Amino acid sequence: MGKSAAEKIISRHLVTGNPVAGEQIAIKIDQTLTQDATGTMAYLQFEAMGIPQVKTDLSVSYIDHNTLQSGFENADDHLYLQTVAAKHGVYFSRPGNGICHQVHLERFGKPGHTLLGSDSHTPTGGGLGMLAIGAGGLDVAVAMAGGPFYLTMPEIIKVELTGGLSPWVTAKDIILEVLRRLSVKGGVGKIIEYAGDGVKTLSVPERATITNMGAELGATTSIFPSDEVTKEFLKAQGREECWQEILADEDAAYASSVTIDLGTLEPLAAQPHSPDAVTTVAELSNINVRQVAIGSCTNSSFVDLMRVALILKGKTIHPDVSLVISPGSRQVFHMLADNGALNHLINAGARILESACGPCIGMGQSPPSGSVSVRTFNRNFKGRSGTADATIYLVSPETAAATALTGHLTDPRTLGEAIEVEQPHSYPADDTMVLPPQADPNKVSVRRGPNIKPVPVKEPLSNQTSGKVVLKTGDNITTDDIMPAGAKVLPLRSNIPAISEYVFSGIDPDFSKRTKELGGGIIIGGTNYGQGSSREHAALAPMYLGIKAVIAKSFARIHKANLVNFGILPLTFTDENDYDDINPNDTVLIEDIHQLKPGVPITAAVTETGKEIRLAHDLDSRSIEIVLAGGLLNYTKNREKETSQNN
Repeated sequence: MGKSAAEKIISRHLVTGNPVAGEQIAIKIDQTLTQDATGTMAYLQFEAMGIPQVKTDLSVSYIDHNTLQSGFENADDHLYLQTVAAKHGVYFSRPGNGICHQVHLERFGKPGHTLLGSDSHTPTGGGLGMLAIGAGGLDVAVAMAGGPFYLTMPEIIKVELTGGLSPWVTAKDIILEVLRRLSVKGGVGKIIEYAGDGVKTLSVPERATITNMGAELGATTSIFPSDEVTKEFLKAQGREECWQEILADEDAAYASSVTIDLGTLEPLAAQPHSPDAVTTVAELSNINVRQVAIGSCTNSSFVDLMRVALILKGKTIHPDVSLVISPGSRQVFHMLADNGALNHLINAGARILESACGPCIGMGQSPPSGSVSVRTFNRNFKGRSGTADATIYLVSPETAAATALTGHLTDPRTLGEAIEVEQPHSYPADDTMVLPPQADPNKVSVRRGPNIKPVPVKEPLSNQTSGKVVLKTGDNITTDDIMPAGAKVLPLRSNIPAISEYVFSGIDPDFSKRTKELGGGIIIGGTNYGQGSSREHAALAPMYLGIKAVIAKSFARIHKANLVNFGILPLTFTDENDYDDINPNDTVLIEDIHQLKPGVPITAAVTETGKEIRLAHDLDSRSIEIVLAGGLLNYTKNREKETSQNN
């Protein structure tokens, strides 16, 4: 039997395990990326391991999230990141060079290679034929130290694309259609592999838009084949030598498949407050809009913004609309300025932001209260924009540009003949904003500002633990709900005592204070607990507050892994009806924790009622050892100590 493209890459990088769905495997990581909202903690963790130089083929530290320097904290963190990169063998992409996923696609990604990134949208690299996976910063730190990445072998789902897109329909509409069909939980435990004759009609940046938002499916990653289209993109970037063909075998087997006839799609929009609440733009055309934001790692490529510029050329945006545009990289910015497209955007009334994540993570440009913002981003979770009562719609750049002109959500097909922009045959390659590591690490002194605090480490789990239920949540709790982003909170990512004050602050403003007073506790969650961003602080800060376990109906992949990495037990109800029998302030007692075994449920008791509840987990032996040790840092140190003693 043949192999899929993903299986071929996994097989070449397999370190341990049997690559059969549901089995634990470990794979070698070729490249890593971090960004500044997650990177500071990742490098603090890497330093704590005592490894002098990274052991990957390539590691890159990007500055693209915390670029709003309203105080010293972000600037200090950037100086730390620059110096720690120089000392330990990491390339450093300076502020202004662009968003990590866009820049990595342009300048560093390699088909057939593995990429682990401390950002949930790392699967963007799958548009280039990489096996690119988002993970917590601690997992990335371990990979930089030379360790493999452990995961449960996913099922591989084929999405077969047939035909070609109609005018004004885009790659964004393809992934919105996939989300409409599969939902934000439909990719959990799966790799989404794209195939079919429709694939060859899509450029690498278009493919990257689709793999980027595979994160919203909850997928481990998404991947396109590396074909002649991939080769031409790399050639245009001056990196043709990086190309290799990665194609699925004709007789490759998949767990299931979905077929999408591209010719049947029309412009789509994700409605508030979930990326899978998808309908046609035509059905939403009477919604008045106050803000339009174009950019993010999803839709900020040269062709995306060129189409926007040509739609707006010679026109003026609606007087009720604020239009902001974030080019994805310095390369894109340069090309728009060089060919005059930037003038079209400015003359139409657009506000040009720097090449950074910005509004996508609530870092500036929060919309007016109670208003509608139309965005080309990847997430529209409630409050993520920085305005609690704003409603966010996710659309293509073409739909966003049409909306900016009319002042209401507008189907771009009403603009007339579609605007076509060809992929460039050559991109300007200027990597002067990427600093290579120092040849002599001893000449580098790592700079640490006062906002950088030591990495907190948890004690090993005791055999018996009990705690009050400090919070009971509903379904689809996001990492934004657990650990908010935005200009106020993000600068505290390297200061866990300070950032822990904001855990669940949007849901329960007293959570942090109450949890500390109780000396910790237990959280009860619904389905898909922890969806969204890879931010490990959504596990690290609760650990610091003393959270011992999270008992939920189900977990999102990255967040569950982060809970394990920081010594918090992730448990699920064997009978979801038991969720209704646990209430806030109940005391839950969990015994015989040291007897945890793979696939064997454990028993918890609600002290007030005496009710016993059976709790499941899907932890393998290694994950059990990690959580019992109090987290991955303790586990790693223990293994190194054992190795040195045996030698």
